[in-house]
Amino acid sequence: GLRLRLVGDESRLWNSADDELGDEVPGRRKRVSPIRFSWELTLGNERISQEEFENLAARNVPLLRLRDRWIELDPQQVAAAKRFLAQRKASGEMSLLQSIRMAQAYLEQAGDNNGQFKNASDAELTILPVVYESGEALPLEAVDVDGWLRVVLEQLRTQKLVAELDEPPGFVGELRPYQRRGLGWLVYLRRLGLGACLADDMGLGKTVQAIAMLLHERQNGDGSEHRPSLLICPTSVVANWRREVERFAPELRVLVHHGGSRLEGDDFLAALGANDLIITSYGTARRDIDVLLACEWSDLILDEAQNIKNPGAKQSQAVRRLPARNRVALTGTPVENHLTELWSVLEFLNPGYLGNHEQFRHQFMVPVERYNDEDRARELRRLVQPFLLRRLKSDPTIISDLPEKNEMVVYCSLTREQAGLYETTVQESLAKLDRADGIQRRGLVLSLLTRLKQICNHPAQLLKQEGPLRSRSGKLDRLTEMLEEALSVGDHALVFTQFVEMGTLLQRHLRERLQTEVLFLHGGTPANQRDQMVQAFQREDGPAIFVLSLRAGGSGLNLTRANHVFHYDRWWNPAVENQATDRAFRIGQQRNVQVHKFVVAGTLEDRINDIIENKQALAESIVGSGENWLTELNTDELREILTLRREMLDE
Repeated sequence: GLRLRLVGDESRLWNSADDELGDEVPGRRKRVSPIRFSWELTLGNERISQEEFENLAARNVPLLRLRDRWIELDPQQVAAAKRFLAQRKASGEMSLLQSIRMAQAYLEQAGDNNGQFKNASDAELTILPVVYESGEALPLEAVDVDGWLRVVLEQLRTQKLVAELDEPPGFVGELRPYQRRGLGWLVYLRRLGLGACLADDMGLGKTVQAIAMLLHERQNGDGSEHRPSLLICPTSVVANWRREVERFAPELRVLVHHGGSRLEGDDFLAALGANDLIITSYGTARRDIDVLLACEWSDLILDEAQNIKNPGAKQSQAVRRLPARNRVALTGTPVENHLTELWSVLEFLNPGYLGNHEQFRHQFMVPVERYNDEDRARELRRLVQPFLLRRLKSDPTIISDLPEKNEMVVYCSLTREQAGLYETTVQESLAKLDRADGIQRRGLVLSLLTRLKQICNHPAQLLKQEGPLRSRSGKLDRLTEMLEEALSVGDHALVFTQFVEMGTLLQRHLRERLQTEVLFLHGGTPANQRDQMVQAFQREDGPAIFVLSLRAGGSGLNLTRANHVFHYDRWWNPAVENQATDRAFRIGQQRNVQVHKFVVAGTLEDRINDIIENKQALAESIVGSGENWLTELNTDELREILTLRREMLDE
């Protein structure tokens, strides 16, 4: 048989005196030195040198005595050992990633203090980074791990041993304990030169942990040449990422590379030095791949990384080509339908770790998906575990860290169609306002606000259109994505809108896209149907999505089965919105409630939300009078609030 020894060379580490992660782990941004490996032959659990083996093999007998023991020689294994010695180096170096692959792929932790791993299978030798040829009958019997590598493997295997990190200086806000653990884990893998997949449940703050990591690494660099980081995300969350970075890490310099007015070619490359983070969409990254390839990025972060789940898609191939010192994937659904999605994300993070796609299909996809092979599934979990951190809202260690009600603003972008309608509506209406006064003017303002809200919701609401709704509204696309993720983990949601016609559109669209029953309650719903809907939603096997008009469903209902509340459009009266939220957040609710308030960036929704959030002087007027205060503004003041900021547009 074979025995493998892996040693992390202490003399070749780069240590940092103030490294929070321990003296045995490489320091800032330096790549870990290669791992030294050596192969040893074993016979009857006894280690033998190459010279001893050659002498024993030359005797050509089936039974011989070795160190006071009788040993049976298998001719096939003798032949395999000869081939192995002739074709392989007895010792050499491999990367940290390769050593983790070898340890994790075949080994169960023995639990002793010598760092010895046992019970290795030889069925997978075809994708070992050192032993590539198949057909050898030489079993891998044990792996010995020494030096700092043993510490690293144990920390990666358990994850809990990785130290928490406090918020970096300049971070605005406070991380929850599990988020500090997530930050420590991201930084730990980054310093080892390994890609990381943060796969926390929706609402646990993957975005804020990634922002904290970027700020931490910017402040703890090794003094090498400044390189910006690149964040690629769906179009629907470009605006949200920009706002979140500005909120939590205002000292990070951000450039949004998105939309028709984005910088191109040399102008784009010239702007990189003045920025710490470039935010772009998957579509833009695919179209602008040549200019993005011209820069080696510090960090390459994929948000909603399931967007590269199809490894053969041009988008996935383009993203994998981008050069970066460090790679991070953020996703609440690392596997949606097939294991190939997991392979694609891991191939982006740590190329070659799971073998090529055909090897992965043969080794894991077919046995697990077709034959429900639990052993292979367990082996895959063990393989992936070091690089994937997933916490659920239901985890006991997480529940205690969460507030009972967690409110967040979700920023969305307008599509080109929405932007055109918005600007035309504003320009035409402001021209009319200049010629009106009194009650007529107030009526025109309220009518304008309603139309702009409808445009932000979906063009089909304003235009009273039927037909497909997908990709015409950034807000609707984002809602669909978030509901899809919530449903994938068994969550339930209320969706509030103040427009009955929008509720009808939401019900139809979500039913078609998510292939699930969607309830809709509005002011015209008969009392008996209203009660039936509430009872159906509260049942354990009932529908998971309940759309409600804000006025009809905002009070008097008990809907505690929901742990997500979406305010699709805003009433701009916190008391009314809170009353609606309390349909889920009330006595009988046993889970933490996530409240998502949708705002379209660059529009009146954005400006009014800022006024309310910042508690400016006008906020009290808003709380008391809804939108009536806007009717008292002069035309110039209205223009300031209503004019579209085009830099926040979709492409």
